[in-house]
Amino acid sequence: MKDVVLTNHGPKPIGPYSQAIKSQWVPVHSGQIALDPASGEFAGVTVQQQTGRVLENLKAILEAAAHPSAMS
Repeated sequence: MKDVVLTNHGPKPIGPYSQAIKSQWVPVHSGQIALDPASGEFAGVTVQQQTGRVLENLKAILEAAAHPSAMS
């Protein structure tokens, strides 16, 4: 069984795809860019800032996959 992972704590998908798909207990994620989930705008000007934003986005998406009740 596959479940779509979608959380407001990560940026909304801007194409016909999901933030992640969870198949049984394995979340599958295909990529992430440095979008701020609150504004939808590109975050940061340095590679360090952008990397930090990407890691925060991934953390939020993986937390939502681990705890489906947190998907909002």
